[in-house]
Amino acid sequence: MLFAGHEPARANNVVSSSPSAPPRQHTSRPIVTGTSVLGIKYKDGVMLAADTLASYGSLAMFKDVQRISKTGSYTLVGASGEMSDYHAILRKLEGLERDNLNANDGFEHSPVEIYSYLRAVMYQARNKFNPLWNSLVVGGYKDGKAFLGSVDLRGTAYEDDVIATGFGAHLALPIMRAKWHADIDEGEARALLEDCLRVLFYRDCRALDMVVLSKATADGTLVSDPYKIETDWSSASFVVPKAGEDGDGGW
Repeated sequence: MLFAGHEPARANNVVSSSPSAPPRQHTSRPIVTGTSVLGIKYKDGVMLAADTLASYGSLAMFKDVQRISKTGSYTLVGASGEMSDYHAILRKLEGLERDNLNANDGFEHSPVEIYSYLRAVMYQARNKFNPLWNSLVVGGYKDGKAFLGSVDLRGTAYEDDVIATGFGAHLALPIMRAKWHADIDEGEARALLEDCLRVLFYRDCRALDMVVLSKATADGTLVSDPYKIETDWSSASFVVPKAGEDGDGGW
């Protein structure tokens, strides 16, 4: 109902067809999501890891989703959270690559520059009250320096030697911090990430045992094909769960 002297609601200078037009709405919760992404620096570069599951709510719906991607020659970007928003971010990064190719001057963005760009993108979306519902891990290697950083849906960003998003921030990050050291080699880093992914598969109902590892070194970036990690369910707590018999509600 309109009061005398009041105009109908306008959006982008267009008069709405109905005086009771609903307000503009933004995404208020993610729909198809991926869980943890792990990242670690090692003596020759950076390694990222994630599983290949995208869940529709609590349903393990898509089991072959790539959640770690190359950007340029030096950088890897992994994401947990809403997969459609991650694809929107990848399209923005592809636009940066096209601009570099069109300039034809040999320039490519470094991992630090990609990280700073994504921080601005995420912060801008948050300020428009329409956040890109992701936690991103950015890893790369350029000019003899390894880089590892994280950006969340609010644009909050930080760098570290080990990083985990999603449930991994609670279950995997303490393990990584306890076992990481400055001289860790590629084999140790891979084994550590696989151990963490195994723990997440045991304890995170949104995780999967099909995983992807990626690395950025002086030789460039590489993303592995998906493969299955070995698991062992013979532990007594898995075979005969106590279901709260100890009084704390745990296994």
